[in-house]
Amino acid sequence: MRNFVIFLFLVSFISCSKKENTKIDISDIQVETVVKRFDQEFYTTLPEKLADLKADFPYLFPKSNPDSVWVSKMQNKDELELFAETEKVYKDFTKETRQLTELFKHIKYYFPKFKEPKVITLLTNVDYNNKVVLADSLLFISLDVFLGKENRTYQDFPDYIKQNYTKEHLIVAVAEQFVDQIVPSVNDKSFISTMIQEGKKLTLLQAFLPDVEAKEIIGYTSDQYDWAVNNEAEIWKYFIQKEYLYSTDVQLSKRFIEDAPFSKFFLEVDKDSPGRIGTWFGWRIVDSYLNHNDVNMQETMLKDNEEVFKNSRYKPRKK
Repeated sequence: MRNFVIFLFLVSFISCSKKENTKIDISDIQVETVVKRFDQEFYTTLPEKLADLKADFPYLFPKSNPDSVWVSKMQNKDELELFAETEKVYKDFTKETRQLTELFKHIKYYFPKFKEPKVITLLTNVDYNNKVVLADSLLFISLDVFLGKENRTYQDFPDYIKQNYTKEHLIVAVAEQFVDQIVPSVNDKSFISTMIQEGKKLTLLQAFLPDVEAKEIIGYTSDQYDWAVNNEAEIWKYFIQKEYLYSTDVQLSKRFIEDAPFSKFFLEVDKDSPGRIGTWFGWRIVDSYLNHNDVNMQETMLKDNEEVFKNSRYKPRKK
């Protein structure tokens, strides 16, 4: 996969500014979206047909497990109930297949040598750490992590975790897998570099999913997104006054970059703030850089984060 990512960056770049991004024409881009519903096949297959299923999906059946393990899994009451819950939401996967096709076309627009993977849907007993896995030519989607935040399956999960376990966020979680492998890592661990690094990912994510709302891209509720917009100037002022931008204190990432129920300013405002507010600022800065410089999306992903910041001409919006 590492070679795949490097290869993508070696292909000829296609010039496209941030403002042009939402208007790109993908009508002539050809992709083949193959979706295999392993979840449906597994839980509706009779035990005596297990050999056929293993032949079709050999990568999902470790040889170390005897057939009795799989038969037991097929007949497990809890798993069958989870499958039934999933079928209520995803029995028809037409809309999601169309979204995947649009995503693949957008990726191919920016990276012409991109080869779309085969999509495998499955259940993982809500393994949220592996809800989507991109492995070379295969893309695995755990449908049981996208049943809707109010689904009883997630009744014991914290709100900030399950708020994105929705049908609408599935395509975002898929696109994130490609973005994470495309945006190159950096050694600069300053707070501003970390913000911009995450901002690059959100910018590319929006380029791949131009029809998805901004709040869904970052995984905020409408109220959380509005809070970020309305408090942009004051938060930026706070970062400047505290001299956080060039700090390498790892606690800043925990407070403002990583998933959390809220960002940690250690002020009364904390209770109203969304988590990952630093990531949102990185997105704003990268957007500003694209809008004020004659660069394309691909070049921006490779630019030094410090250079992006200095040439972004970023100014927080004042309310």
